[in-house]
Amino acid sequence: MRSNEPRTPRAGGAASAGRKRRASLVLLLGPAFVAAVAYVDPGNVAANLTAGAQYGYLLVWVLVAANLIAVLVQYLSSKLGLVSGQSLSGILGRRLGRKSRLAYWGQAEIVAVATDLAEVVGGAIALKILFDLPLLLGGVIVGVVSLILLSIQSSRGQRPFEFVIIGFLAIIAVGFLAGLVVGDVSWGEAAGGLLPRLEGTNSLVLAASMLGATVMPHAIYLHSALSVDRHGGQPRTAIPRLLRASRWDVVASLVLAGSVNIAMLLLAAAALRGEGGTDTIEGAHAVVTANLGEVVGLLFGIGLLASGLASSAVGSYAGASIMQGLLRVNVPIVWQRAVTMIPALIVLALGTDPTWALVLSQVVLSLGIPFAMVPLVRLTSNRAVMGEFANGRWITVAAVIASALIIALNVILIVLLLLGIE
Repeated sequence: MRSNEPRTPRAGGAASAGRKRRASLVLLLGPAFVAAVAYVDPGNVAANLTAGAQYGYLLVWVLVAANLIAVLVQYLSSKLGLVSGQSLSGILGRRLGRKSRLAYWGQAEIVAVATDLAEVVGGAIALKILFDLPLLLGGVIVGVVSLILLSIQSSRGQRPFEFVIIGFLAIIAVGFLAGLVVGDVSWGEAAGGLLPRLEGTNSLVLAASMLGATVMPHAIYLHSALSVDRHGGQPRTAIPRLLRASRWDVVASLVLAGSVNIAMLLLAAAALRGEGGTDTIEGAHAVVTANLGEVVGLLFGIGLLASGLASSAVGSYAGASIMQGLLRVNVPIVWQRAVTMIPALIVLALGTDPTWALVLSQVVLSLGIPFAMVPLVRLTSNRAVMGEFANGRWITVAAVIASALIIALNVILIVLLLLGIE
């Protein structure tokens, strides 16, 4: 009996220690959920709805592949920030010469403009759907609200900002997953969509758009900056624990974001294919409302609005960190917000088809992915930068293959568009 007595405290202590470790792990989560908002922005909505309405379940495989790549890329971005203590753009800003640095900033700023176009235009469309506001006024409102969200991060710190963005992410998930509950999805055809194939240039344009909307270049820059802002200054002995938390953070957030993206495409394939007027988000919303009911239509609009507001704030955060790292200046985030928002407001003022503008903005993002992804893979594989935390062989191989596939897709897309092949 006496020999058994000490075991209970030890078992209880071990269980208590396990609970404490899990609790501390949960407290470290958050940065990846902020980055994940970039994966469910209005550009995703436009690309996924267009793909489902035009090609049914054909491009499901693109979203699955893109999300797997995104998990790898986001983890590497977080790892770079945690281990090096610097953001990706900050490291590039220190390593590149002046001309190269300015050129790199130029392409990154084009990416930021394309990102903001998607977010502001998408939010404006949501306000038009919900409240019948003019698109230009809606765009201005989205920009102003995003500044308010950013002020939370500036005045109250990273954690409250993360909680607000995670709340928006939950609203987005409910808004776009609701349609699957009442929708008539053909799960057999959806499974068939996992087989990689395309049907002409337009399907390739949409595939590139979906890829750009999922593996977003500004989100690659962003996560490293978020990790530095949230966990900077930690002793090196804490890095293994932080990396473990980051893996859970990335997987959980991107499973949620990936599920929302796939739900959008499945909803469009089930409810929009063959229906007239679904070539715009407004038209798609009208058909969804008519086919699935007012409640689903309302949730769709609310999800789109939450997507535009949250992703706009997150995009501005990313743009400010890119500018700070590559230009080596601290630019007030309000000026960064103004620079990237003006082109979106011009698009709205000119009356350009907002849905097609969203899709094309995602193609621009796809073209920008290699400029962020290639240096990320090289830096995280470099022992001079990462020390003992440098990428292992298989992670490096997977990252190189993913980068090569994206570059190949972009080259094929450009060639087909220049040759006018359909």
